[in-house]
Amino acid sequence: MSREQQDALSRTALGVFRLNGQFLAVSEKLAEPAGLTAAWWQVLGAVLPEPLPVAGIARVMGITRQSVQRVADLLVREGLAAYEPNPAHRRAKLLAPTETGRAAVRRIDPGHAELAALLMRELGGQEAFDETVRVLERLSAAMDTVHASYQESPSDG
Repeated sequence: MSREQQDALSRTALGVFRLNGQFLAVSEKLAEPAGLTAAWWQVLGAVLPEPLPVAGIARVMGITRQSVQRVADLLVREGLAAYEPNPAHRRAKLLAPTETGRAAVRRIDPGHAELAALLMRELGGQEAFDETVRVLERLSAAMDTVHASYQESPSDG
């Protein structure tokens, strides 16, 4: 690997780490009035389209199953989500939002829409925003591939 490639990797990683922190900070502010934390909102958001097992949520979010399990248990305890039977796996229950959980996420929508509009303006319009999303999705897909091959033989990379 050339120095230029290493520098690009370092700049990419630092940029992603910074973005993660920025998104988490903004998400905490957006979620607070709804009585949620950023982590609660993330997990609820993952199961809004359809109930998922904790391991599935962790895969989608790119975090550990244990951290999702802790948040899922808190959401259930607070009445924001419920565990449902999983027809595909007897022991791995599905997490589903309750109506209370859905209502909490809906309370975030106005701030979420405002943030999206501000970001779109800062990025230079919808086309630029869409391109940013495409680049980030491409980076994530590439990291999935690299991570899988790195797991197989880390010394070869």
